[in-house]
This record gives sequence, structure tokens and C-alpha cells, in this order.
Amino acid sequence: QVQLVESGGGLVQAGGSLRLSCAASGRTFTIDATAWFRQAPGKEREFVAAISRSGGSTRYADSVKGRFTISKDNAKNTVYLQMNSLKPEDTAVYYCAAERTLTLPLSTSEGEYDYWGQGTQVTVSS
Repeated sequence: QVQLVESGGGLVQAGGSLRLSCAASGRTFTIDATAWFRQAPGKEREFVAAISRSGGSTRYADSVKGRFTISKDNAKNTVYLQMNSLKPEDTAVYYCAAERTLTLPLSTSEGEYDYWGQGTQVTVSS
């Protein structure tokens, strides 16, 4: 099993920045890719960004390209999501997810991910 714990959420003004962290524990060697999803109130959960185990492949939702950056520190078993130029529409609960089987291009479907964290709230005020 793999456990994922997100941190770094909070309240920020529009135009500001936040960095989310996703720390993995357990059988982390089984993780082939890690992604961030988000769910705004009253909306479906949506894909944000993903990164492969090696870090050599990344993928972003069009809505965050150029503003968000996903990265990882394998020594710490941690994946980060640097979020810049935040907008009120970025307000959501952000979830970290991990999959055991790498697909290229990286999957944007939540059904492909095997493990999920509890989420961290990000609120962007206008």
C-alpha cells in the first residue's frame, strides 16, 4: 500500500503563489506516476498536472499551463506543485494521486490512479 499526504494549502490573494507538497510513504517503489487533481465546490474533480517516476515526463491541464509547475524530489518521496499567478477560479480542494502503471502520455483520468490523498484546500481571494 501507499499513503499520500498533501500539505501547503491555504488562503492567498489573486496573483499570489503557493507550493503544495505530496509526501508518499509505504510501497513507494510501486509508484510510476503522480498527479494533482482538484475539485471546486459543485464541480467534478479535474486533472491539474502529472509527473512520471523519473521526472522526465510531465503533463498539464490547459488551464494551468505556464502558471503551475510540477516537480519531485525522489530522495524525499515528495511531489510538489508550484502554483503562481493564482486566480479565484483555482480555488478548490487539491488532491494528490499515484498510479502503479505508467502510461504515456501521462493519464489525466482519475480512474487510472490507484492511491489518493485526503486533499488540501486552496482558496484564492479576488
